[in-house]
Amino acid sequence: MRKSVQILVASMALVATPVFAEMKIAVLNYQMALLESDAAKRYAVDAEKKFGPQLSKLKRLEDEAKSIQDKAEKGGSKLSQAERERLELEFNQKARDFQLQSKELNDAKEVADREMLKQLKPKLDKAVEEVLKSGDYDLVLERGAVVDVKPQYDITRRVIERINQAR
Repeated sequence: MRKSVQILVASMALVATPVFAEMKIAVLNYQMALLESDAAKRYAVDAEKKFGPQLSKLKRLEDEAKSIQDKAEKGGSKLSQAERERLELEFNQKARDFQLQSKELNDAKEVADREMLKQLKPKLDKAVEEVLKSGDYDLVLERGAVVDVKPQYDITRRVIERINQAR
């Protein structure tokens, strides 16, 4: 009985092997396809322009807080109690301003990112669908689920090209 089960399993494996040999398999890095598209690159440049002034302001606040902290450390015991308290109060205010403005910037960036994704995702999905149809693939795997893949099986670049053509 055991021998017949082994023979059955071995024969099934031999029969199934040609099926897998004929399958057309591809790998897609969905995130890379999204981020490497021309639209995503334009968004990154626009976001840099849009959020650049806020980033500069945050950097300035950070530098001012660091300067106050350095002043307090260098002054050490030479500073009067009132001066130390003033510097500590000023430092705490800068830190609060930094946290508040940083949160506002992160929130605004997150909203802008979601909006960009909302606009780009349908184009990405359509490009993926077109590449899959034209390639007549039986199985497509996400790149993150694959340890290694030969370049000819990776369809990411074709998807990026299709997105860029869509405009």
